[in-house]
Amino acid sequence: MNKFKLQTLSGMHDVLPDDQKYFQKITKAVESVANYYSFSKIETPILEMTDVFLKAVGQGTDIVEKEMYSFKTKGGDLVSLRPEGTAPVVRSYIENGMHNLPQPVKLWYMGPFFRYERPQAGRFRQFHQFGFEILGESGASIDGQVIQMSYDILKELSFKNTTIQVNSIGDSECRPYFKKVLTSYLKSKKSSLCSDCQRRLKENPLRVLDCKEEKCQVVKAGAPQIVDHLCEACHAHFKQVLEFLDELELPYSLNPYLVRGLDYYTKTVFEIVENSEEGGSLGALIGGGRYDNLAKMLGGRDVPACGSAAGIERIVSLMKQRDVKTAKVEEPEIFLAQLGLMAKKKSLKLFEEFRKAKIPMAESFSKDSLRAQLRSANKMGVKWVLIFGQKEALENFVTVRDMETGTQQEIKLDEVVEEMKKKLKK
Repeated sequence: MNKFKLQTLSGMHDVLPDDQKYFQKITKAVESVANYYSFSKIETPILEMTDVFLKAVGQGTDIVEKEMYSFKTKGGDLVSLRPEGTAPVVRSYIENGMHNLPQPVKLWYMGPFFRYERPQAGRFRQFHQFGFEILGESGASIDGQVIQMSYDILKELSFKNTTIQVNSIGDSECRPYFKKVLTSYLKSKKSSLCSDCQRRLKENPLRVLDCKEEKCQVVKAGAPQIVDHLCEACHAHFKQVLEFLDELELPYSLNPYLVRGLDYYTKTVFEIVENSEEGGSLGALIGGGRYDNLAKMLGGRDVPACGSAAGIERIVSLMKQRDVKTAKVEEPEIFLAQLGLMAKKKSLKLFEEFRKAKIPMAESFSKDSLRAQLRSANKMGVKWVLIFGQKEALENFVTVRDMETGTQQEIKLDEVVEEMKKKLKK
């Protein structure tokens, strides 16, 4: 019989207290930018009907083919743990009649997502993302705003050397013709493609441009470029997006082979990549684009939309490498030491009064000996220790010890909060 091994599942991980401070810094940056741009928070369920992703993300994508956690419920419904955030937000927009609200509707989210992929550094099967979605607006200014916000967050998190890679992948007017041109070129190079891309060639040739396999890079470099085949409307839209980026003075470069891995994208697609000191790319930190057909693919009306998303674990890992400073926890200057059962009971109430007054205070309720508690206070480097023993509890006063001078004074229990406020201001 195999011995039970107590550990997380492959690809899953605990977000330990040490990492939480980075998560909090990211959350703070995202909330701050979202609030400034008047975005409202949305939370969609972790479980969705599988069809939401089949219709939105696309049958020929890696996510749908290889990476979704899907299963049948006891009622026979086929459901999936959400692998990405945009499709559920659009489902919610349609289901909750958000088209009746003033447009555009601006939403942001943050939470766990699930993909069954090969675990590797910074890549997990349960991971966290934040994202922005703007629904109900077709103007290029929205594309510019999403890119600006995404760039601002990375800047706030101390990422200095980043570039925006941007492309247009057209729409249902011009993309079918480009697909024919691309397919014809790729067929002539079929033997040089990896096995996955040989299969993609039939189902979704654009996905070949997204391949990271080395042998496909040479083929990709010679491939026709979609920007040369855009229809008039897509060309005009893309030109406006680039004009907005110029106006915002954002560092960007055109990447004619950027397609992003999901079927719902139309027109603008972008990734914000970090550059190495040698000038190469260290990979994408945030990606997104426009998805004007997604609401219709999910059974709703036409809703033009644009959004972006980022993997939090990858950002945390880079922040740790850079030693990015996180918010300092306010160190308490007061320690509450108590002796005896009666004092311990009253101490809990006293501690709560200091919390309500927003005065940080340390304690050691689990220890009984005064010497042990004073030792703890000493290690923390606090300036004041409030000693609350049997005598103090009976006579309703607190003994305040100055840890630097060793002097002590008695203060009435109902005056101690105000008196300590004064001492802390000195």
